[in-house]
Amino acid sequence: QVQLVESGGGLVQAGGSLRVSCAASGNIFRIEDMEWFRQAPGKQREFVARITSAGITNYADSVKGRFAISRDNAKNTVYLQMNSLQPEDTARYYCHADQVFLRHGPVYDRWGQGTQVTVSS
Repeated sequence: QVQLVESGGGLVQAGGSLRVSCAASGNIFRIEDMEWFRQAPGKQREFVARITSAGITNYADSVKGRFAISRDNAKNTVYLQMNSLQPEDTARYYCHADQVFLRHGPVYDRWGQGTQVTVSS
């Protein structure tokens, strides 16, 4: 019904920048909050950033001032611009949609497969 596909991960040196994207596909009418999470090896998945359908954003303290989340509602796509990357930002980054309104009704709690971001020192 709904697929979230992340892209744009890769290897970058410390201090560098990277932008990851997440495109939602399906018979979508509207997507409510969209979020980025990340999970490093041996650690729990953690919240990174959120953007509401109205464009209100909030961030984890660890990325505030360095990362910026944005969305293009016409394309059902959310972005995460990551600047001043550090080795501790190395993780698999996952896109999440809380509530997706399809033509025939809502679906909840959708995750993408993730994209790997590796920051070398």
